Amino acid sequence: MMSAERQDKPNGELQRGWTTGACATAATKAALIALITGDFPDPVAIVLPKGEAPHFPLCYEAINDSGALAGIVKDAGDDPDVTHGATIIAHVVPLPPGSGIVFKAGDGVGTVTKAGLPIGPGEPAINPVPRQMMRDVVGEICAEHMLPPDIQITISVPGGGELAKQTWNPRLGIVGGISILGTTGVVHPFSCSAWIHSIHRGVDVARAAGYERVIGATGSTSEAAAQALYELPETGLLDMGDFAGGLLKYLRVHPVPNITLAGGFAKLVKMAQGALDLHSGRSQVDFEWLARETAKLVSDGKLDAAVKQQILEANTAAEVLSVTQGLGLDLPAVVAGKAQETARGVLRDAPVAVEVIVVGRQGEVLARVN
Repeated sequence: MMSAERQDKPNGELQRGWTTGACATAATKAALIALITGDFPDPVAIVLPKGEAPHFPLCYEAINDSGALAGIVKDAGDDPDVTHGATIIAHVVPLPPGSGIVFKAGDGVGTVTKAGLPIGPGEPAINPVPRQMMRDVVGEICAEHMLPPDIQITISVPGGGELAKQTWNPRLGIVGGISILGTTGVVHPFSCSAWIHSIHRGVDVARAAGYERVIGATGSTSEAAAQALYELPETGLLDMGDFAGGLLKYLRVHPVPNITLAGGFAKLVKMAQGALDLHSGRSQVDFEWLARETAKLVSDGKLDAAVKQQILEANTAAEVLSVTQGLGLDLPAVVAGKAQETARGVLRDAPVAVEVIVVGRQGEVLARVN
C-alpha cells in the first residue's frame, strides 16, 4: 500500500520538526473528516498543546467499506530521528454507540508488553499526550457534525518494525514497531553544539537581566513543575534537555546565584549516578545502583531478596520507583540529593546554589532538595 522508504533530510540551517504524535493526530483528523464528508482536507491543520497550528500535507488518502485512511510523512526537521521520513497512517472506523474512542496498533506500531511505561501492557504504544490530542480532535469534529465520538483509530507506520530496531523499544518490551510519541508536538533539532550554544546564550541573557535564579529542566513537564514554584520570566527558563553538563560547566565560569535543576525520575537517576549527558543513547540507568541505594533506606540496610531481584530485573526506572513507593521508601529524595552532589561537583567553587526537583509523570513534585 505505502512505501516504507524514508525520505532524506534537506540541507541548510537547523530546522525543527513534528513528532509522530502530531503527525498521527493530523492524519486522524483528515481521515475522520473524509469519513464524515467524503472529502480530505489537504493540508490539514491541528492545534498543538502549546497553541501552535501547523499544516500537514497528505501523502496518502483512501476511503473503503470499513472507514477512511490518511497518511502524513513525518518531518523531524534536523533532528537525527530514526522516524524522520516515515509515513504515519491513521485508519478511522465508526464503532457502535457507547464504544468511545479505541486505539489500535497497526503495522509498524509497537505494543507494550512490560510494566513501567506510561501505557500499560497490552496497549498500543501510543503515548498519553498523542492519545489526548487525537481524542480532542475526534471530539471536536464529531460535535461539529452532531455525531457520537465512537471511533476506532488504528495508527500504522510502514517499515516501523525495522525502525524500532534502532530504538530502545525492544529493550523496553515494546514489540512490533515504533512508539507514537511527543508532549508538545514539536521536535527541536538535536545538535549537541547548537543546543549547548543555546543554553549558554540563555545563561548570558539571564545574567544580563540580573536574575537571581534560573531553571534548567529536562523537559516541558518538569519545567512546568519548577516554574509553578517560582514563576520566572520566560528568559529564566533554560531548555537544558539532556545537557546537564553543558549547562553546569558554563555556570561554573558564568555564575547565576541560584539554579533549579528539574527532571523526571529516570533522567535524574542517571545524573545521581554521575552522568552529565542524560540522553538515553549515551547514559543508562544502573539498576544495581538503584538496588544499593534502596537497601540503604531499609532500617537494617538489608533489602528483601525478592524486592532486590524485582529492582534488578525492572524494565524501567519508573518501575523501580513504583516498587519503592509501595514499600514507603523515599527513593526520589535520595536521587535528588545525589544529583545535587553531581551538580556541585561540576560547579566546584562557583557561587551557585543548586536546587534539584524530581518530577513525576503527572507533573507532581516527588522530591526537592536545596
